[in-house]
Amino acid sequence: MGVELKDRVLNALRACRSSEELVALDEQLAIDHRECPLHRLICDGLRERTVAPVEAANWLMALMEHREQQLTACLNLSCQV
Repeated sequence: MGVELKDRVLNALRACRSSEELVALDEQLAIDHRECPLHRLICDGLRERTVAPVEAANWLMALMEHREQQLTACLNLSCQV
């Protein structure tokens, strides 16, 4: 992923005001740039020191909570079958 695109994604991340917006960005990035998921960009930003640790922690927590909800929903569905 190019530097310009990384910068645009980081700016979009910083513009997110809710978990729903963050998840929507994650899903859109998964469609448009499957080779580079949002969590990887956040981790790259941490390593490159272009993202504050507190920002990254909040973003990653929101993404992981969403993933956990998805997994729980899938497990509940399969248990009901």
